[in-house]
Amino acid sequence: MSLKPGDKAPDFTLPSDGGGKIALSKLKGRKVILYFYPKDNTSGCTAEACGFRDNLAKFAKADAAVIGISRDSVKSHDNFKKKYDLPFPLAADEDGKVCEAYGTWIEKSMYGRKYMGIERATFLIDAKGVIRNIWHKVKVPGHVEEVLAAAKGI
Repeated sequence: MSLKPGDKAPDFTLPSDGGGKIALSKLKGRKVILYFYPKDNTSGCTAEACGFRDNLAKFAKADAAVIGISRDSVKSHDNFKKKYDLPFPLAADEDGKVCEAYGTWIEKSMYGRKYMGIERATFLIDAKGVIRNIWHKVKVPGHVEEVLAAAKGI
């Protein structure tokens, strides 16, 4: 199933850093920036997370919550958050069900070897829980600014 703008965002409840839980349904009434990333502490994922961190006040002004999701464990997220002082929740989708629901668990290829992994993707969800914009195959430079501009526009 491939999600598109106008679709209802699939709800989820996932464990998050600090021993908490994050549920999309609990954020109704706010815009949500849901970004899927491959792995904690890798160069692209760190740059993306730090970009959201550095612009978090601007997202808050646009009444948008930021949530990062990967298949890393809560312990890995705790270490990643602490190392880079990330002030937003990181959800642990260890079984990959949320990645599958959002279509970000895909076949990838590196050096001719095929494997399954997370596609770097971002979903902008409006206050009613409807997907307003989707970015697939995200390139990190300039991405956070593009998402912020879109969040301000809804």
